[in-house]
Amino acid sequence: MGILNATPDSFSDGGQFFSFDDALRRAERMMLDGADLIDIGGESTRPGAPPVPLDEELARVVPLVERLRGASVPLSVDTYKPDVMRHVLAAGADLINDIWGFRMPGAVDAVRDSTCGLCVMHMLGEPQTMQTREPDYRDVVTDVRRFLEERVTALEAGGIAPERISVDPGFGFGKSVIEHNYALLAHLADTAPRAARRYPVLAGMSRKSMLGALTGRDASGRTAASVAAAVCAAERGAAIVRVHDVAETVDALKIWAAVRDAARGG
Repeated sequence: MGILNATPDSFSDGGQFFSFDDALRRAERMMLDGADLIDIGGESTRPGAPPVPLDEELARVVPLVERLRGASVPLSVDTYKPDVMRHVLAAGADLINDIWGFRMPGAVDAVRDSTCGLCVMHMLGEPQTMQTREPDYRDVVTDVRRFLEERVTALEAGGIAPERISVDPGFGFGKSVIEHNYALLAHLADTAPRAARRYPVLAGMSRKSMLGALTGRDASGRTAASVAAAVCAAERGAAIVRVHDVAETVDALKIWAAVRDAARGG
């Protein structure tokens, strides 16, 4: 999943693809580089980021969805606002990626009658406050899984078919930089809801502070660490990795998959 931030203030590339033409070129480049999905965001969710007014978010994302509709890969929109969900689905979006886990009033209603995929993320707190105090969990892996189980149950009770749902443990969203994030990565498969159906897991660690804390590099210098994290996530069962550096990640995953397949064949 290639990240397309149509925002002026995202933590790693804010403003770089804020113009419509730059965003289109970025999407086309990621598709050529091998992205299987494009995730379009019109509001930064970095810690402390201010909310974006509804009309402004719509102006950022709807034209991109309309222009890219019918592209070679499905389009995801990163939003928690029900009104944005309705507009982007009407414009042709294929997936809604919700950091709030469809907890906003009206969110389930906004997606119920569509056939789009839904990604349910765990977040402790909200972007404006989630990292202002040390997150507290009894056991982060168990607590995240239980939250995701509750959200999946609520969605299915609200009329959402289970095959539409994927889950995301929410790296960096209300977690301690080292302890919680790396526990979730180490036990990634255990964060998925325990049910008869296996829900696909999305892992999004690209350029995040959990990587900078170990490498000492700022966001622009975390490509190698981001690729390593994506491979670790794939090894631990991630179905989707959300990344900025598509070409590098695709190359690394090809090598990982070849080794995996050779080991299975042996």
